[in-house]
Amino acid sequence: MSYPYLSDVVQAITGHTLPLPLATFGLFVAIAALVAGASFSAELQRFYAAGRIGPAYLSGGSRPPQYIVSDFIIVVLIAGIVGARLFHILDHLDQFSTDPLGMILTRSGLSIFGGLIFGTVAGMLCARHWRLPITPLLDAASPALMLGYAIGRIGCQISGDGDWGTLANMALKPEWLPTWLWAQTYDNNIYGELIAAPGVYPTPMYETAMALLCFALLWAVRRHPFRTGWLFALYLVLAGVERLLIEQIRVNPVFTLGGLHATQAELIASALIFFGVLGLLINRERR
Repeated sequence: MSYPYLSDVVQAITGHTLPLPLATFGLFVAIAALVAGASFSAELQRFYAAGRIGPAYLSGGSRPPQYIVSDFIIVVLIAGIVGARLFHILDHLDQFSTDPLGMILTRSGLSIFGGLIFGTVAGMLCARHWRLPITPLLDAASPALMLGYAIGRIGCQISGDGDWGTLANMALKPEWLPTWLWAQTYDNNIYGELIAAPGVYPTPMYETAMALLCFALLWAVRRHPFRTGWLFALYLVLAGVERLLIEQIRVNPVFTLGGLHATQAELIASALIFFGVLGLLINRERR
C-alpha cells in the first residue's frame, strides 16, 4: 500500500479523512535535507577546528564554514530537483514528446544522478563564491549525501513514486523472508499505475538499506589519514556500486551505444565507480 499524501497516512492510522495535501515524498525530502545538513554542519565544524578548511567569506565578513550550511542546502536542493527532473525527462523523451507539461509538473519521476550532478555543480559554485576549498567540502559532505539519499528513498517507498523494480520472481524468494520484503503491488501509488499480484521488487527499501550501510562505512572511516579527496572518492565508488546493483532489478529505458546496452543510471554509475577508484588511487597516500 502506498501513501502519496499525509492525509493517506492519517486515514490509515486513525480512519479519519483530513485535508492534508502534503506529499509524503516531499516531506521525506525535507527530512533528508535537515538530517544531511546536520551531518554536514558537524563535519565542517570538525574540519574547521582541525585546520583542514578555512572560514567562509560572506558580505558581512568571514564566518566559520558551518554557518553557510542552511544556504548551501537550499541552493543544492533546488539545483538537485531541477537536475533530477531534467535527467528523468532525458530518460523518457518519448513520454515528454507526448505530454511535456505533464512530465515537468508531475510529482513522480526523479533521477537521483541528475540531482547529484546538478547539486554538486551548484555546491561547487557556492564554495567558490564563499572562497571555500572544494575538495575538503566534498569530503565533509560525503556521509551527509549518503544519509540524505537513504532517507529520500523512504519517501519513494511510502509514496509509491514509480521507483520500484521489475516483476518479482516468487520462485526465488527464500522461505524465511516475508513476502512484503520480496514483492509489493504499491496500491494507491502516486504514479497511478496498477501492478498485478504478486507485485514488483520494493527496490526503494533495498536502496535505503544499502545506503545506510554505505553511510555507516563513510562515517566510520571519515577520520582516515589519507589525503583530502579520498573520502569523496570512496563515496563515488559506493554510490556507483549501489546503483549498479539495484539497476539489475529496476525498470528503466535501455540505451544502445555502439554494441553496449545499458540504462542511463548504469552508465553514470559506471562513470562514478571509475572516477572514484581513480580518486582513491591518487589520494591513497597519508596526509
